[in-house]
Amino acid sequence: MNKKKYLLPLLLCLLLFGLTACSNKDSEEKTTPKVTGVDDLEGSRMGVQIGTTGDIYASDYEGDDAGSKVEKYNKGSDAIQALKQDKIDCVIIDEEPAKEFVAKNKELMILEEEFTVEDYAICIAKENTELKDKINAALTELKEDGTLDKIKKNYTGTDEEKGQFPYEIQDVDRSNGTLVMATNAQFKPYEYYDNGTIVGLDVDMMNAICDKLGMTLEIEDMEFDSIVGAVQTGKADVGVAGMTVTEDRLKSIDFTDSYTTSKQVIIVKDPNAQVEKLTLAEKFKENFITDNRWQYLAQGLVNTLIITVFAIIIGIIFGFLIAIIRTSHDKNGSFTILNFFCKIYLTIIRGTPVMVQLLIIYFVIFASVDISKIVVAIVAFGLNSAAYVAEVVRSGIMAVDDGQFEAGRSLGLTYRMTMFSIILPQALKNILPALGNEFISLLKETSISGYIGLADLTRGGVIIQSLTYEAFLPLIAVALIYLVIVLLLTAGVNKLERRLRTNER
Repeated sequence: MNKKKYLLPLLLCLLLFGLTACSNKDSEEKTTPKVTGVDDLEGSRMGVQIGTTGDIYASDYEGDDAGSKVEKYNKGSDAIQALKQDKIDCVIIDEEPAKEFVAKNKELMILEEEFTVEDYAICIAKENTELKDKINAALTELKEDGTLDKIKKNYTGTDEEKGQFPYEIQDVDRSNGTLVMATNAQFKPYEYYDNGTIVGLDVDMMNAICDKLGMTLEIEDMEFDSIVGAVQTGKADVGVAGMTVTEDRLKSIDFTDSYTTSKQVIIVKDPNAQVEKLTLAEKFKENFITDNRWQYLAQGLVNTLIITVFAIIIGIIFGFLIAIIRTSHDKNGSFTILNFFCKIYLTIIRGTPVMVQLLIIYFVIFASVDISKIVVAIVAFGLNSAAYVAEVVRSGIMAVDDGQFEAGRSLGLTYRMTMFSIILPQALKNILPALGNEFISLLKETSISGYIGLADLTRGGVIIQSLTYEAFLPLIAVALIYLVIVLLLTAGVNKLERRLRTNER
């Protein structure tokens, strides 16, 4: 009887909520402008990829009286997903990638009216004029002998031309070294993954340039907004990712001659589209089985585990050392200078985001050092974790009763012997859950490794998403893998904690 008494009010509340939601939705549909051309962009919600030409020009609308909003996404595929879910009204992006997006998403269409025209060029450091001149000379030769035109036709030509002019790397002397190309391989047809290899118009063009220069091409895949920084700091020799020459970019970076012309277009939802939805099994096959795309997750998982394990080791070693130095200073005033530097270290590390630390270590500290990205990530996450481990351990040591110190010293033990034989074992039992939480946080923090072009687990899912334009399954797969690892790590910590408690009895 009591259940029935509360059931009717609950149903009424749910009905009222549903009616309110529908009313709000209808109201939004009436007030939200539908973009049919450039003139309709004022007052609309525009999606762009961060750092692109579309971002630069669309930002001019933001803050106007019409209430225009620009939503910025790390990847074009994220903006497309937002458009499909009605979070934005349109996406402004380069024409050729737009065609690929629309081909994969039948409910979308490209407006006939173009947004703006742009020229693509290769970005290069301002001081690297010698390399710029060499690349410009190579581009001139490729234009004159028709090679560049064939490469364009192979990727952006007519349906009859596409795939008919693949560039074949020549057998030439490559004694002039390696040319490192920074790119964002989520920009089909200019650069994208195919069976685990980065291919595309820009890749073929750079291979042709390297053939002319007698150099070996090395490709570094990273976030689009990290490319200019990589070139500026010398982590890459050139940046090639369908980049447009703009006045703002010329302030910090230089460009070669243009190698192609493109235009920014507007993608919107097609109200007349009839979409044939795939079954879950078909989506699973498309995302993981086709072209062995599951390998992106597998390789990413390996890198994530390597980074996590070694970063934990660094975090434990340095964290315990810092904690001992700080507690020793608090208890007997020793290690004054070391304690001062430890406090500065803790303040800096705990007061700045780990992503900023990662970028600083990669682009600033190791700017001129040829070092593996995995090593960079291990160092960055290890040093970050050490700061938090240090405070956890210090709190555990300080929680041990001072009588334990006195008892150890009364037995003739030195301060060092007392600390390692009596205090730390007790502190470890108390801080084990907190340490477990820190290691779990560390595991998840490694998901930002993609900002330096490292193929971790999260980036593996992003690559699959960029190929299939399907957000749900790749992201859910990544989330489930992280969840399983966290559950295993939690179970291990709990088991160790129970064993320590048992020994205590």
